[in-house]
Amino acid sequence: MISTTSFFAPVDEDLKILTQNLRNLIGARHPILAAAAEHLFSAGGKRIRPAIVLLVSRATLGEAEPTSRHRRLAEITEMIHTASLVHDDVVDEAQLRRNVPTVNSLFDNKIAVLAGDFLFAQSSWYLANLDNLEVVKLLSEVIRDFAEGEIQQGINLFDTSLSIESYLEKSYYKTASLIANSAKAAGVLSEVPREVCEHLYHYGRELGLAFQIVDDILDFTSDTEVLGKPAGSDLISGNITAPALYAMAENPYLEVLIERGFSGEGDLEKALSIIKESQGIEKSRELALGYGKSAVTHLTCLPSSPSTQALIDLVQYNFGRIY
Repeated sequence: MISTTSFFAPVDEDLKILTQNLRNLIGARHPILAAAAEHLFSAGGKRIRPAIVLLVSRATLGEAEPTSRHRRLAEITEMIHTASLVHDDVVDEAQLRRNVPTVNSLFDNKIAVLAGDFLFAQSSWYLANLDNLEVVKLLSEVIRDFAEGEIQQGINLFDTSLSIESYLEKSYYKTASLIANSAKAAGVLSEVPREVCEHLYHYGRELGLAFQIVDDILDFTSDTEVLGKPAGSDLISGNITAPALYAMAENPYLEVLIERGFSGEGDLEKALSIIKESQGIEKSRELALGYGKSAVTHLTCLPSSPSTQALIDLVQYNFGRIY
C-alpha cells in the first residue's frame, strides 16, 4: 500500500507550514476553545484535503510557487473539514476519532458544537479576506452542503428504503463537496481556463465519492485500532451505507434487523455476518473503483509534473486501503 508521505513529497514543506499556521489562525480568545482547537490540530490526520489544494496549486502554476492565497485556501479547507468532524462526532455521540478522544468526550457537547461553529466562522472570515468572489461562493457552498448532508443522514437513520442514489447524494454533501469545490477553487486562484477548473471539480467529486465508499467498506472490514473508532459504528447508529444497501437487496432479513434497531439479542452480530457473507462489500469496491477511474480521467487536462502524478497516486492510495 502506498503511504501518503511518499506521494505528498511535492507539498511536504507546504504541509509543515500549514500545520504551524493552523494553530496561529485559530486565535481563540477563550482558553477552552483554544484547548479544543489545539487538541483537534494535534490529533494527527493525513491532511489529505489541504494536500489536494496544494498539489492542484503546484500542478496548475508550473514553475511558480503557490501564492499566499493558495496557501490560505489550503488552511481554510482543513479548518472547514475539522469543523465538520467536530459536529459529526457530536451527532454520532462518538468517543474516539483517529484513536484520540473527541472534543465532545473531552469537554461536552455544548463546547464541541461551539468549537465547530467557531471554526466555521473563522474559516468564513479568512475566506472573505481572499477577496475572490468565486472562491467565496465555492467554499460557502461546501459549508451549506455539510449541513444538508448531516440533515439527510439524520432523517434517513434506520430507513431501509434508502436508495444507492440517495446514499451517493449524501456522500457528496458530506465528503466530496469539499474536495471538489476546493480543488476547483485552487484552479480559480491559478487563473486556469474555465474548462480546466471544471475538470478539477469533477476530479475532486469522483475522488471524494470513492474515498467515502472505501471508508464505508472499512467500517465493516477493519478493527477498532485501525479505524480509530468502533468497527460497525455506522450501522449501529442506523447510518445505512453501500455495503449494507447491497446486502439488503440480497438478503431481505437484514431489513428486519435494521428496522427494529438491532433491539433483539444478537441482532447486530447477525447483521454484520449477513453483510460480510453477501456481495455487498465486493459491489461497493466496484462502485468505488468506477469513481476512482473516472477521477483520473479528469487529470488529463493538467501538464505532466510530480504534483499531477501525486494527484493520480492519491486515487491508488485510496484503493490500497481495501486491497
